[in-house]
Amino acid sequence: MLTIKAYDLTITIILVLINMTQKYLPLKDHDTPIKVLFTGYLCAVGIGYFFALLQILFTHGMADGKFGLSVDDIVYSYYGNRSGTVLETQLNGAMKENASEEQRFKIIQWVRDGAELGAYKSDGIEAIVQERCVMCHNAQAGTGMPDFNKFENLKALSTQDTGATFSSLTRVSHVHLFGISFIFMFVGLIFSFSETTSTKYKCIAIGMPYIFLVTDILSWWLTKVHPMFAWLVILAGMGMGVSFIFMWVNSLLEMWVYRQIYIEGGGVYGQKLKAVYLSTFTPKRRAWVLSVFSLAVEKTHDYWINIGLPFFRAVLDRGTQRSK
Repeated sequence: MLTIKAYDLTITIILVLINMTQKYLPLKDHDTPIKVLFTGYLCAVGIGYFFALLQILFTHGMADGKFGLSVDDIVYSYYGNRSGTVLETQLNGAMKENASEEQRFKIIQWVRDGAELGAYKSDGIEAIVQERCVMCHNAQAGTGMPDFNKFENLKALSTQDTGATFSSLTRVSHVHLFGISFIFMFVGLIFSFSETTSTKYKCIAIGMPYIFLVTDILSWWLTKVHPMFAWLVILAGMGMGVSFIFMWVNSLLEMWVYRQIYIEGGGVYGQKLKAVYLSTFTPKRRAWVLSVFSLAVEKTHDYWINIGLPFFRAVLDRGTQRSK
């Protein structure tokens, strides 16, 4: 019953927002309570987006044992490190800070010796797992993590690291598609009240996050099949971030500092800058700048073909070789 009421409330809010959109009341002209509502939501999801990025740095970003997100991190997270076991990869990567050097060495040595139950108890591996691991890896965690209170779950991770399982990818994919779609729907609705962006660019900005979201989810599955698609994960994530920041910043500016930014800043000063530009850059000078720009584009293209593209191909080949 509670779920049905929450669903009805969500639909009601959406219909109200859509009705407001049809009347097209610009953000700057909304009543202050509505502005506070929109601002509160945007600030909350903005902070949430920031912490989501931090979580990526501390999970996927540590897959290769080094802080910071890299192509290797993406490859190890989805395709796996085929040269070692799951436990070894995690203990040398994301879980590196959760146990001492000596404890990690003992567990890795136990795995390489066959991960037998007898040695698990006699060599003190069980005590290390109970002390360092089961606080998160237990049946009550509810995070999809394996329960290390059961030896067979730990034993299953002593096999070759093949990255994310298809089961976990399915679970994470549907959670992200549902959850992030709702976030961008409300951010997009708020942004649709803006008046400083043309309808054409509004449609692009509102539609881009969904394209990049689907691309991001698809790239996880593709990277699971082949590590070369790890770059697609990074590019899709960057695309979502750029779309979010553009709508987020533009909406807040229009609500609270419209006159200072778009009239006094972009209007008066914009006209002055335009006058200076027209007086400085005569048609002859503009033609010269255009020719220099064309030459720069040509040189950049040559640099990419001769140096940039071979470099990225070498990086991808190195990531593929490490994963085999």
